Amino acid sequence: MATIHREFQVDADVDACWSALCDVGAIHERLARGFVVHTALEGDHRTVTFAGGTVVRELLIARDDARRRLAYAVVDRPDVRHHASFQVCPGDLGGSRIVWITDVSPDAAAPAFAGMIDTGVAAIRRTLGAPREA
Repeated sequence: MATIHREFQVDADVDACWSALCDVGAIHERLARGFVVHTALEGDHRTVTFAGGTVVRELLIARDDARRRLAYAVVDRPDVRHHASFQVCPGDLGGSRIVWITDVSPDAAAPAFAGMIDTGVAAIRRTLGAPREA
């Protein structure tokens, strides 16, 4: 199983960032505009439509408000096992630090997931504000 780890800063404060992240039915509007184009909730499942046309069904596994952590898994791909989590922490210079960790199997699927995750990180930074480089 491969692990994809991304850690990045956004301008939004931790409360605003967590609010956008845990609004699981509106990530296409509040978190990753342009990367995710639609979300639909059905109980503890979420259907996510990406800009490229890919549609996945996810199981929302855990939400921890105290730690600002959300975990989910893609459940409609019999050829791939996927589990991911987001965590929001105070940023080093204000704003927020987001940690996105994804485990995927088989390892051969990791490059495709990493590419999507990198596109997602860019969309989140655009949506929540990317801090200027020092």
